[in-house]
Amino acid sequence: MSSEDLPPLPDGLVIFVKKDCPTCLEIEPVFDQLSKSFMPLTVYSQDDPDFPSGVTTVDYDSDLRVSWTHEVETVPTLIHVVGGREMTRTVGWERKSWEALTGIDNLGTDLPDWRPGCGSMSVDPSRVDQLEAKFGDSGVVSRRVEFASQEDEFEAMFDRGWSDGLPIVPPTEERVLRMLKGTSRSADEVVAIVPPTLVECNVEKVAINAVMAGCKPEYLPVVLAAVEAACTDQFNMHGLLCTLWFSGPVIIVNGPIRNKIGMNADKNALGQGNRANSTIGRALQLVIRNVGGGKPGIGGIDRSALGAPSKIGWCFPEDEESLPEGWDPLSVSRGFKVGENTVTLFAGHGPSGLIDQISRTPESLIRTIANQLHGVGNRKLPSEAMMIMTPEHMNVFARSGWSKADFYEALEPLLMMNLEQAVRGAGGMSEGIPNQPGEDTVFGSGTASLRKLPSWSPMIVRAGGGAGGFSAVLEGWVSGAKGSTPITHRIDS
Repeated sequence: MSSEDLPPLPDGLVIFVKKDCPTCLEIEPVFDQLSKSFMPLTVYSQDDPDFPSGVTTVDYDSDLRVSWTHEVETVPTLIHVVGGREMTRTVGWERKSWEALTGIDNLGTDLPDWRPGCGSMSVDPSRVDQLEAKFGDSGVVSRRVEFASQEDEFEAMFDRGWSDGLPIVPPTEERVLRMLKGTSRSADEVVAIVPPTLVECNVEKVAINAVMAGCKPEYLPVVLAAVEAACTDQFNMHGLLCTLWFSGPVIIVNGPIRNKIGMNADKNALGQGNRANSTIGRALQLVIRNVGGGKPGIGGIDRSALGAPSKIGWCFPEDEESLPEGWDPLSVSRGFKVGENTVTLFAGHGPSGLIDQISRTPESLIRTIANQLHGVGNRKLPSEAMMIMTPEHMNVFARSGWSKADFYEALEPLLMMNLEQAVRGAGGMSEGIPNQPGEDTVFGSGTASLRKLPSWSPMIVRAGGGAGGFSAVLEGWVSGAKGSTPITHRIDS
């Protein structure tokens, strides 16, 4: 609602007051003076229909509709209205200003010349979102759901299938409006076509699910970018929902926004305890569930045999500030500039712990890493992976002058699978690769070999506490056209 939707203020003098304001109480005799003048006077009282006394026309603005619509920020506020239009206003008490506005001399001569006003109840932080939702032109067009008076709102949301199994925050209109303030994008802007039902999802719908996930408004740009990235053919969220495998979207955040919204890249970076880390990934999954219909269970499209925590939501930032020389942030290695805010989505699950507390040379540690990566999925099958390298492990390479490029160059030959040992039936195991060469088979003078991981894998991300020879491997799904390819997407405000 705008001021055009509300009947205009009455002509004459209009004053907004509240009894809880010491200045309003102190200048009450002035109201009586003005009520006896030639100019009509209307007083809107915010908290007491009987205040001020001695004034003929006191309108009780009990729901603060008039105060909010006419943008009253301070009481007392004195307004001169002519023909339904506001001509001028003054706030607080200043005798000269009140005399100039009213044309009446000697107002409140027994009072101090000046007194500051008090905050209007219509700008009380505990009320502004509710008032905006009630009276403002919010533009929120999503369907409203009314709960019965005796319904428990949290149980009702579970019953309606909106939850991932954990409690969700009721997406009231005022909470959604507050969330939308976290982005400059229009609420009706279409963000993505969400699988599996391929429904258009706008910024407002994302904001609703971000509220339910427990996000703060400043997280919304990250959630929007994650939704955009997930709903691409490259990432293949539809296929990821349908697979019997474990994986779900893992979100890695790069850029200054990590620190701005208080994400944790240090101790327990992959675990609980940080609101941004915990809720951003969950918001993406709730969008997929509630907008796209990607639900598990009977009749649902998510048929994972076991699932994994990443299906609830998984998001963490890279510790860019601690990267050694020669080790670019993940986003930079994927084509973005230093300082750009990005999300990278990887279809994965885990983590699988990688322990090496003894290696002090890169030549030794990289063999530990390669050995662990060979175990991803099945030692006889190609796969994909991401590696979360902790500072203690990364420093082994940095101290010896190894760059990220040096790391990958040394890792490449260590990730070749012996084709004879990997084919079906080898070692008495029926599982394995077909007994025929493929595009990833490398032929040399000796036995043919096959890459364990795609050329881009494993992606390396630095995170975690400073102590502990423990890194982590996140196992992936199927790469390429038949599966999901990691995607890095810029975060817009």
